[in-house]
Amino acid sequence: MTKFPALRTLLAFPLLVGVLAFPFVATAAVKNKNPASKIYVADITGESHIDTGERIESLTKKSVYVAEGTSIETKPGSSQTLVFSNGTAIYVGPDSRFEVKKFLQEPFLPNRSDLDAEPSISQTIVKITRGSVGVCTSKLVAGSSMTYQTPHATVNIRGRKVMIEVSDTETRVSLIEGDVTVFVPDVGGTSQTLRPGQQAIIRKTATDQTATLAVQPIMDEQQAKLDENVSLACISRRTVFFEVAQRGEGEDAEIRPVEVVPANPDPGFTVSPARIGG
Repeated sequence: MTKFPALRTLLAFPLLVGVLAFPFVATAAVKNKNPASKIYVADITGESHIDTGERIESLTKKSVYVAEGTSIETKPGSSQTLVFSNGTAIYVGPDSRFEVKKFLQEPFLPNRSDLDAEPSISQTIVKITRGSVGVCTSKLVAGSSMTYQTPHATVNIRGRKVMIEVSDTETRVSLIEGDVTVFVPDVGGTSQTLRPGQQAIIRKTATDQTATLAVQPIMDEQQAKLDENVSLACISRRTVFFEVAQRGEGEDAEIRPVEVVPANPDPGFTVSPARIGG
């Protein structure tokens, strides 16, 4: 062993480099953690509140919050549209309450302006306690998951337009466009994949009773209202995109909303030809 001191030094060198490099790699991994995913208030009518876990405050148009862990509630007669930083928008109807239990995104390139495709893989879990939520998604990328939970069912959404209505005894899932699967734990783990134009009704009238699952076509008298509410979410989804910005040297990156300016903005007034001098 003592005959080859140079060889012993050479063999020990990679181990030494690895030990010295490890703190640098660990530090770099901490600095490059995913930025917190956001939710943007695109429009609001009436009164709504958000509970961030630290405080409760009134929602205002164009406000931005960290999405995960927040609870949002609309008052009777009020509604709102919100846009998640993965490009999915939701319409929240009157007297509704939901919680964003999980919303994670992988990093994505800054200055994105593609409003049709999801910017990166994401995982979403939203729990609706009561009321109605209309979901309008972007084109979800492979590997993404989106789950909406209610007291009666779990809805796995793969796109594109769906309305979920929740009362004390019933959950109604109406698929306008795209692909969803409804899972009902109380009915032996039954699952049902819906086709566009169908709705699943999960009903449980008492805690000691087993839930029932029925699938039927969306009734004509319901179709127009459902289309209108989900369309509000789709319109809001196209009013904003998100970019990743570095706040400062040594600071974590931040996801920020960027409003989309129309190519031909409406001036908000018209001029009669009779008032134009000739």
